[in-house]
Amino acid sequence: MTWMLLIVEPPDQRQSRSEAEARDLYDRMLRFGDELERRGLLLGSGSLASHQQAARVSRNDGQVRVMDGPFAEAKEMIGGYYLLDCASHGEAVALAGECPAAEWCTVEVRRLAPCHEG
Repeated sequence: MTWMLLIVEPPDQRQSRSEAEARDLYDRMLRFGDELERRGLLLGSGSLASHQQAARVSRNDGQVRVMDGPFAEAKEMIGGYYLLDCASHGEAVALAGECPAAEWCTVEVRRLAPCHEG
């Protein structure tokens, strides 16, 4: 089964770190990804830029609406992800617990499935 670990962080957390601290945390995340790959579990991963460079797009009655970031109402943002091939929900949750980001933010575990599935 395919699972996604979503790194959910406060939107301004990154700006509060020194360059050295940010590099150290990023390097820890890269090593975690390397370990997942070594174990044959990693399908993909990525770090997302700040919500300040994001846009939200919606369409209503044929009219496209674009809202550029940053989003003042945002209490959290997705900072990155790991896409994994895991045998079970329990395995995916255990891997989320191994993720270094679980120390400074939340790691949300989601199974990929068709949108019509419950």
